[in-house]
Order: sequence, then structure tokens, then C-alpha cells
Amino acid sequence: MGSSSSALSATNYEAGGVSPETLLAFLHTALGLKRIPRTGWLLRGLVDVESVAEHTWGVALVVLALAPEVEEPLNREKALIIALVHDLPERSLSDIPSPALVHLPPEAKREAEEAAFSDIVQELPGGDRLRVWWREFEEGSTPEGRLVQDADRLEMLLQAYLYEESRGIRLDDFWANQAGRSFHFSVAQAVYEALVQARAARHRER
Repeated sequence: MGSSSSALSATNYEAGGVSPETLLAFLHTALGLKRIPRTGWLLRGLVDVESVAEHTWGVALVVLALAPEVEEPLNREKALIIALVHDLPERSLSDIPSPALVHLPPEAKREAEEAAFSDIVQELPGGDRLRVWWREFEEGSTPEGRLVQDADRLEMLLQAYLYEESRGIRLDDFWANQAGRSFHFSVAQAVYEALVQARAARHRER
């Protein structure tokens, strides 16, 4: 429970360029990702699947684990921030499944996501910087952006492994679709290969 001193400090808060109402609006919007399911898993017939927010946390955790092993100099704080905001557009657009993209013009999804991202962060201090960093993730144009791309995919693979492990299922077509695709960084590639080996060993034991 809050104390009288904390209530007093909140009352005396003086905005440093952004109002508490603006911060609240951003947080309310962003935390809505907790209610948005990852539709790719639903399309595979799974129920009670992870939310976009859960995936986002996983991506940030993968970035935290991999960053010290990356062979390029990078800003770890920047990479973590990109990881935390990379799926913000899905708060407005939901998680558009890959099969739906064949019915959209090539740039439609990217343009819609960029517009949605801008709407969400436009009132924040540093909103312009966040937009630039989000584009770096989309384009893979910086080490931080590429690391988050690797983490985004690796977290998805880890989640598939966890679903197989906890639900006694096999997602063979999912894994087959991932085969032959490489990662930007050798540490991500190595973790992926270790994961594939662990999956194969587990299935041999059954």
C-alpha cells in the first residue's frame, strides 16, 4: 500500500516535458499486448497460447543472454529497448499471421505497422528516436536491430520447443519451415543448433 509520503511526491510531480496522463496513456496502450494472442500458434491448432507481451519479454531475455557473446560492438541498452518495443504495432493491428500477407501489397504491412508505432510513441520523450530504432529492427540495418531479429526468431523456436515439451505434441512442419535459414550472429546460430539437437534427442527417447 502507498504511504503518505509517496502520495505527496506524486501530487508534487512536475512534468519534465511529458505529463503523467501521457505516460499513463502510453502504458495503458502498450500493456494491452498482454491480451493479444500470438496468432501463429492459434493457426496451428494450439489453445491457451502465449500473448504478444509474453513473447516480447522472451525476446528481451534472449537479447540479454546473447548480447555479451555477439562479435560486433553494440549498445546493449539500445538492443533491449528495441526488443521491448518491436511489437508495439500489434497493439493496434493485432498479430497479423504470415498466411494473410499473401493477400496484401508487399509494403502494406510495413507501412501500417510504422504508422501504428508512430501513433503509440509520438507523445513520448524520445519518440522520434524509438521510431528510428524500430526501423533499424525492421531493416536489420544496425547490430542492435540484427540482434533483435535473431532474438525474435530464436524466442519463437524456443516457444515451439516448450509447447512440444509441455503438451506432448510435435510441430514438425514448423521446424521444417525454419530449416536452412541462418541467423545474423554466430552465437544465435549456435543456440539454434543446440536447440535442434536437444529436440532430436528428446524425440529419440520417446
